[in-house]
Amino acid sequence: MELKDSSRRDFLIAGLAVAAIATGCTPGSPFEAAVGDDVKPSGKKVKLLSVDGEEIEVDEAFLKPVPHMPTITNAEARVGIPGKKFVMVIDLSRCKNLKKCQSACNHAHDLNPGENWIKVDPMQSAEHTAPYWEPTTCMHCDEPPCVKVCPVDATFKRQDGIVLIDSDRCIGCRFCMAACPYSTRVFNWGAPEIPADVASQPYSAETSIPQKKGTVGKCDFCADMTRMGMLPHCVSACPNGTFFYGDLNEDSVTNGAETFRFSDLMRDKGGYRLMEDLGTKPSVYYLPPVSRNFPFESGLENDKLQNK
Repeated sequence: MELKDSSRRDFLIAGLAVAAIATGCTPGSPFEAAVGDDVKPSGKKVKLLSVDGEEIEVDEAFLKPVPHMPTITNAEARVGIPGKKFVMVIDLSRCKNLKKCQSACNHAHDLNPGENWIKVDPMQSAEHTAPYWEPTTCMHCDEPPCVKVCPVDATFKRQDGIVLIDSDRCIGCRFCMAACPYSTRVFNWGAPEIPADVASQPYSAETSIPQKKGTVGKCDFCADMTRMGMLPHCVSACPNGTFFYGDLNEDSVTNGAETFRFSDLMRDKGGYRLMEDLGTKPSVYYLPPVSRNFPFESGLENDKLQNK
């Protein structure tokens, strides 16, 4: 049976747990040890489903919350937020290669060492031009080739423009990795090195947690943060305001400290997208590395002073 919302799912899971104990409770059972003598009936009954599918009534004082349940179902995560079209702008003139964006992303998504969803690479357009640093993420394309080649509908595009992966569906064929022209996807070759409490959580397509061995992972635009009206972790973590995030429909992007009209940035600062000729229509835009805030220097991400 497909559950329509998280509250319904929490209700049933709690009901099954309580019903299983209530129908076979004996002295010294885990139920008695967990409840204890200090828990008093509230008098308010709630209806639950037993393990046999029968409706029973239990006092709500004896119900225990189910931890770490996703706020929405993965079916709801596939829909996205109505009326939104999320975009990111990366100002290359502000990037100093501190990789705070990368470390924040890795921490938030419990990624294994070396499995970076955000990459910061040195770039140089031609032999005699100045080098610069270029962060790359998933481009969340409007015409995503990864979605077209996935044989099990594990990767999908939402109505708000965010492209996500449902690891519960992913079979690890890596067709999406081969189709992505930006090389922004990562394959989980080994079991994730995550705490037991994180590993035991139900998988959420919006948080991409917990990662699973034999599946593909990538930048998810921090869809769970977006749903709460908060900025992605990479945007908040960058001390130089390199990343901007916002809604194309509202023509507004922000890095938390500054807010601009998206159209003004594109027009006034010569915004562009990577590999425009491929027709993928990325949702990540770049501002060219002109009038730079910092000189081009390497190794700053390893400087202890910079990481304080």
